[in-house]
Amino acid sequence: MKENEHGDIFRHLLKRYPELEACSADIYAAAEILKNAARNGNKFLICGNGGSAADADHISGELLKSFCKKRPVDKNLAEKLRKMDSEAGGDLAAKLQGGVPAIALTYHNALSTAFGNDVDPVLAFAQQCHVFGKEGDVFWGISTSGNAKNVYSAALVAKAQGLRVIGMTGQGGGKLKTICDVCIAVPRLETYEAQELHLPVYHALCLYVEDSLW
Repeated sequence: MKENEHGDIFRHLLKRYPELEACSADIYAAAEILKNAARNGNKFLICGNGGSAADADHISGELLKSFCKKRPVDKNLAEKLRKMDSEAGGDLAAKLQGGVPAIALTYHNALSTAFGNDVDPVLAFAQQCHVFGKEGDVFWGISTSGNAKNVYSAALVAKAQGLRVIGMTGQGGGKLKTICDVCIAVPRLETYEAQELHLPVYHALCLYVEDSLW
């Protein structure tokens, strides 16, 4: 990433969390992967376990609607809505927001429980990656140890199907790091401490994507 290209977002991040300087190159690299995929209309598939499952949902929420900038709906769509129904369509045109298609794989309970009962619970994320994932999409796997079997299995499927693979882990990166295009391994070993650093990282990445598109 060029120093002057949305650099304030990451300078502010590193100023607040100087320990992240150790993985700053990977943060920049992940930012470019996410930006390029979003610009090309590709989607993000995100997953993790426990607190990282909540982070996956949090990330998708920041991407699917306005985060810090206004994201007006496409003008052509707005005009079509108004022509179809001046009142209801006008309301939609005024209130809908632009977004990046981001799917948290952690909240499809019917699928996950059925696949877990009928096949293998470790492969529920992998099954969703197989169905949702298309070449050019991005898989974003979160595991503080880097060794979560269900996240790693999903990353394998994603890689095989031509998705770019981003990992977000604790120190070392674990097994997940070995197959990632980019792995942001924050310098913490304790689960909660790694998660505390993951949040400002993914906020900065979501801000960067939003700033690049709107």
